[in-house]
Amino acid sequence: MPVSLYTMKRHVLDMTVAQLTGAMADLGTRPFRARQVAQWIWQKHVTAFADMTDLPAGLRTRLEEKLAILSARLAARTDASDGAIKLLLEFLDGQRVECVGIAAPQRLTACVSCQVGCAIGCSFCATGLDGLKRNLTAAEIVEQVFWLQSAAGRRVTNVVFMGMGEPLANYDATVSAVRAMIDPARLGLSARHVTVSTVGLPKQIRRLAGEDIPITLAISLHAPNDALRRRLIPLAVRHSLTDVISAAKAFYQARHREVTLEYVLLAGVNDSPTCADELAGVAGQLRCNVNVIRYNPVAALEFLPPDEKACQVFVERLRQRGANAHLRASRGLDASAACGQLRQSVQHEQTTR
Repeated sequence: MPVSLYTMKRHVLDMTVAQLTGAMADLGTRPFRARQVAQWIWQKHVTAFADMTDLPAGLRTRLEEKLAILSARLAARTDASDGAIKLLLEFLDGQRVECVGIAAPQRLTACVSCQVGCAIGCSFCATGLDGLKRNLTAAEIVEQVFWLQSAAGRRVTNVVFMGMGEPLANYDATVSAVRAMIDPARLGLSARHVTVSTVGLPKQIRRLAGEDIPITLAISLHAPNDALRRRLIPLAVRHSLTDVISAAKAFYQARHREVTLEYVLLAGVNDSPTCADELAGVAGQLRCNVNVIRYNPVAALEFLPPDEKACQVFVERLRQRGANAHLRASRGLDASAACGQLRQSVQHEQTTR
């Protein structure tokens, strides 16, 4: 049974309903009480035992002593003019992560983090500026959905693992969190509405292909050839594009789900016509979509985004060469919505006071 590193409470969001039933049996409760608690948490999204009004007061007290639902506090919040919400959560050990809620008329997408910081060290990303501090547990990943639902006042419909950290470098917790999200007895999301984004770890991609979770795989490509990719993504020295593409093909063959290639456009770096042609060549080897994203600038870094017209020209060139390409709208620009930005800005404020 999962136990927090920082308290001796068991984290409910790590548990299946059967595991919760066992944990509550240890407290001397009958199985129907576990079903009640599960319904409060997973269907009604109540995160305080004291608010579970059909439970005896004594049981609520015992549950509060032995079990935890949420383990973080809200350290900061920013709201963008386009409706995006960014939260900075602080866990019991003082470590902080970010999550973002992106609202649309028919959906609310939660962009969640899986690590505190990141060891990949992508040269254009704020998350890796302080390196990797630790992995998140599955419960710490899942609870970001609860925080965003509370902040937005509506239910999350989609989840993307595109926040801080490399999901497949925290493989077991990521998969456990995904299972909680798509379990009909827990969050109950459609697996097709969950996307796991990776910088491209071939061994872990192949392992993910073998899991019974028909989610979407997104690969953060950001360069169409090995030389440029190694400049932008240090880890790419260990994994060639050929290896990444081969693993992506294996994922498609196992899951029959098209892969998404993510490509952040950096002005004067990876936005040339030649890069577009090479990227179209990569995309042509896969059943995939190409999401082109205009870079969200980071104050501490020198990279800049191309202008909107240049982005549109790049996407059109991809389409002319047969790629199923889309220019994805950047959201939350005035809410420090790029990975790691809010965490960096809050740390800067605290150290300069």
